[in-house]
Amino acid sequence: MEVDSGTTVKLVSKEGDDFSVDIEVARMSELVKSMIEEDCDDEEVTEIPLPNVKAAVLRKVIEFCQHYQKEPMTEIEKPLKSAQMAEVVQKWYADFVAVEQVLLFELILAANYMDIKPLLDLTCATVASMIKGKTPEEIRKTFNIANDFTPEEEAQVREENKWCEEP
Repeated sequence: MEVDSGTTVKLVSKEGDDFSVDIEVARMSELVKSMIEEDCDDEEVTEIPLPNVKAAVLRKVIEFCQHYQKEPMTEIEKPLKSAQMAEVVQKWYADFVAVEQVLLFELILAANYMDIKPLLDLTCATVASMIKGKTPEEIRKTFNIANDFTPEEEAQVREENKWCEEP
C-alpha cells in the first residue's frame, strides 16, 4: 500500500520531541523513507524515532527539507569555486549554513545519519569553504585544533607533501 501525499509522519528527536512533517518532505531522508516503507501497512500516523538527532538540529533539518521541496538547491561544483557560500549556492542555502560550528557539525552528523544527500553536500561544502585558501595554522585556529606535531615532524610532512601544493 502506498501512503497518500498530504499524509504526515511524526519524526521524534533524541529528547522525545515530535515533529509532524509532510510525508514527501520526510522522504528526503533515505533512512525515514525506508522506515515509512516498512511501516506502510499501518493506517495511522507513522512515528519515526531519530535517537541520534537533537530537537534543535531536527528542526533545522526539517526546515532545510521543506525549503528544498519548494526550491531545490543548485548542484555544488567541485572543487569549490569560492570560499563564499553565497557564490556557490542560492542565498537561502548560504544563509541556512551561516551558523555556529557546533551546529554545523551536528547538521553534518544528522544529514549523514538520516541520509539526506543535498544537506550533507551543503554542510560539507560549507566546512570546505572554511578551509579553502587557508594555511594549516589558519585552519587550526578556525577549528580550534592543537598542533601536536614537533617542528621536525611538521617539516617532514611538508616535505613529503610538497607535490600537492599549488606552484
